[in-house]
Amino acid sequence: MSHALALARLASEEQEVPVGAVIVREGRILGEGHNLTVRTKDPTMHAEIVAIREAASALGDWRLLGATLYVTLEPCAMCAGAIVLARIPRVVFAAHDPKGGMVGSLDNLLNDKGLNHSCEVVSGIMGAESSELLRNFFRVRR
Repeated sequence: MSHALALARLASEEQEVPVGAVIVREGRILGEGHNLTVRTKDPTMHAEIVAIREAASALGDWRLLGATLYVTLEPCAMCAGAIVLARIPRVVFAAHDPKGGMVGSLDNLLNDKGLNHSCEVVSGIMGAESSELLRNFFRVRR
């Protein structure tokens, strides 16, 4: 999670919402990323999507079986959907997102019984650090 937080800090320096994500399997980083929506002018370029694309490319497979996604903010609906489609079995996130989080705050797509895949979810790891980074980022902008 500390690596994901470093990526979130980099996003903040680049005037992006400070969210970072890392995908790990067997102790090896397969993919990583931070929000790039401002730079790319692409609303789908969330940290999780960037990391999933990189990991799939590294493996040469869209199924990220056996991997863990570490992300500094609770995934939104789009990212939760991508996590399910990529078959990522474990997600660890830092801060809850009461306005957009779809892994427990508003709903829980990662454990929806109607879907063909579910994930183990761990939350709150380094949550205070991630929340503070987000608060500081938005305080400056408001």
